[in-house]
Amino acid sequence: MTDDKTGFVSSYLLYLLAAASEGASAEFHATVRDQGLRVPEWRVLAILVEQDGAMITRLAKFALMEQSRLTRIIDQMIDKGFVERAADKDDGRRVRIWLTAEGRRRAEVLVGEARGHEADVLASLPAAEAERLKPALQSLIAALEARG
Repeated sequence: MTDDKTGFVSSYLLYLLAAASEGASAEFHATVRDQGLRVPEWRVLAILVEQDGAMITRLAKFALMEQSRLTRIIDQMIDKGFVERAADKDDGRRVRIWLTAEGRRRAEVLVGEARGHEADVLASLPAAEAERLKPALQSLIAALEARG
């Protein structure tokens, strides 16, 4: 394989997406760990800030992990006092995950830091490219989801 600017890897979409994610994420994940959290815990907290009471299936989708692994992480987060599990009020067979006060406090601090980090990352691009990047990625995600 070649990785120069004209080679396959350096222009391959999946490599580009992964490399961009890895580079930008590595910086912020250090911040997450400095706050005493693991990255999967941060992802769960970030989702619950906007979707408190989500079911594990939804959390797994946005946390980018298998439901069985996420269930173990949720159990650990319950033990740490970040989240709690409760039956759905309309359907007792469903389980929802809710932030505790401590979980909400940590999540809101980190969401603020994440927004700042995102702005710094986007500021490294020309303004026109930065404005197009997220909508283009959202369109790609929607197209891939539509493919099934």
